[in-house]
Amino acid sequence: MPHVILEYTDNLSQHTDIQLLLEKINSVLIEKKVYPIGGIRSRAHEVNYYHIADGKEKDAFVHAILKIGKGRTEEVKKATCEQVFETIKTHFEEYCKHHYLALSLELIEFQHATLKSNNIHERFK
Repeated sequence: MPHVILEYTDNLSQHTDIQLLLEKINSVLIEKKVYPIGGIRSRAHEVNYYHIADGKEKDAFVHAILKIGKGRTEEVKKATCEQVFETIKTHFEEYCKHHYLALSLELIEFQHATLKSNNIHERFK
């Protein structure tokens, strides 16, 4: 953990580099130094079917879901969300000058133990 899942409308694909955005988000999480590097996983899903507002414009959206394990302080969670969201906003700053775009971020903190196996952590010890 953490895991980042981006859902984004397909009309953004020709205007931005989603892979680069994932790399930027991972950098933010690594710089926080409170999340194990080997557990960070970011991915994006292009949404092909959607309807935004009244449907009269070519509106777009990006919804980020940040999933983290239990145990971080409220201050750490708040700072992480703010930094990740600011990274997303900055990434789309130029796009927003000429297009309509809705951005959102949702934090999910696991309350129960999760089952996992990950030997990637070994590389970062």
